[in-house]
Amino acid sequence: MSKVSRDTQSMIDTLAEQAKEKAKIDPALYERYNVKRGLRNADGTGVLVGLTEVGEVMSYIVDDVERVPIEGRLFYQGIEINDLVNGFFEQKRFGFEETAYLLLFGELPSAGQQKDFEQMLADMRPLPQSFTEDMILKAPSPDIMNKLARSVLALYSYDDDAESISIPNVLRQCIELIARFPVLTAYAYMARRHYVDKESLFLHSPLPEYNTAQNILHMIRPDGQFSELEARILDLALVLHAEHGGGNNSSFVTHCVSSSGSDTYSVIAAAIGSLKGPQHGGASNKAYAMMKELMSEVKHWRNEMEICDYLTKILSKEAYDRSGLIYGIGHAVYTVSDPRTKLLRDYARMLAFEAGREEEYELYTLTERLAPEVFSRVKKSDKIVCANVDFYAGFIYSMLQIPPELFTPIFACARIAGWSAHRIEELVSGGRIMRPAYKCVQKRRKYTPVEQRGND
Repeated sequence: MSKVSRDTQSMIDTLAEQAKEKAKIDPALYERYNVKRGLRNADGTGVLVGLTEVGEVMSYIVDDVERVPIEGRLFYQGIEINDLVNGFFEQKRFGFEETAYLLLFGELPSAGQQKDFEQMLADMRPLPQSFTEDMILKAPSPDIMNKLARSVLALYSYDDDAESISIPNVLRQCIELIARFPVLTAYAYMARRHYVDKESLFLHSPLPEYNTAQNILHMIRPDGQFSELEARILDLALVLHAEHGGGNNSSFVTHCVSSSGSDTYSVIAAAIGSLKGPQHGGASNKAYAMMKELMSEVKHWRNEMEICDYLTKILSKEAYDRSGLIYGIGHAVYTVSDPRTKLLRDYARMLAFEAGREEEYELYTLTERLAPEVFSRVKKSDKIVCANVDFYAGFIYSMLQIPPELFTPIFACARIAGWSAHRIEELVSGGRIMRPAYKCVQKRRKYTPVEQRGND
């Protein structure tokens, strides 16, 4: 925290209370004026504000009378995520680079196109000369997402054509960012380790023969070593996090800022800021920390009553961060199930048995089953909730020896592919700056001269 005098801090505290009071809007006004809070309809569905071909999220079907919840489905450019992932694993191939190509260009690449795209990523992965020292090591940040956003903005200064929003130029910038995000993330982490945590500094250069998942593991580990299974499971996580429709918060931000005509670096930095939030990409950190506390508070991990009691305390704002949220449970769109969770759960089991953490895995699956029941009872709600992708993500990352401060940045390393596709789509098909309406409910007042306002 910036240091200020005691008197200044006291004044700030007083003004903060005044600001909070003035910022309160009567909740009844939202209903009176039919305001879609959070861009959500009264039935929980999202307000339709745009069209996209990049990704589709399905959680219900509409019959003649009502919406009927169904098992969640996710599509990338019309291809279901389960088919995509199963194709990668059946053929024992890594999938993130192919997924990025699909999102950007709308079609699966041929063998030759895949090879050329992977070579392009390898060629673009190294950072500009002196960038690591001048922009990363000299200004470390305790939060890697903050450093990632600053690094993206700094790359603007190294681009000879930073402002052009022609599609060839934007595509070049996006592919460079897809290639460089793992390097920016790894080096920001190393700077944090060294300057904030006072640990030894090591920097591994990205290897051209390694793909995205392999390079991430190579660059964040002191010995640069990893197993085939570890790389494949991280690759799976990248594939599952690469895209989630145009309405998720960070992709919507990408569309919104792109609609203003801003440059690629400003757009992606804004998306990073969105993803950082604990109700978006930061949820995996929260879910993992919540489960760590649950493990310490619940003495018998197979005792359903103990687990339910702890979850009840969370919902009652008596445990964990007192937010009343069970992180990793519930989703803005999915109801019955999140297809990404089902895929991650299967591979979490594989890793857990290899790492000797079967009991933790069983606690996760038991908590996943019990949480919706507790939610329904405590909230007295018939809303259907399920575990989302964040619930198992942190557990998987921990088994990959990835520290919590890297959970959300790795999410960003995946989602940059989806953001890039949405940016190009907005530039080609958007055409109008986004400008939704806000109704002002402040009463009209007359200006009062300063000498009439008193001295308090």
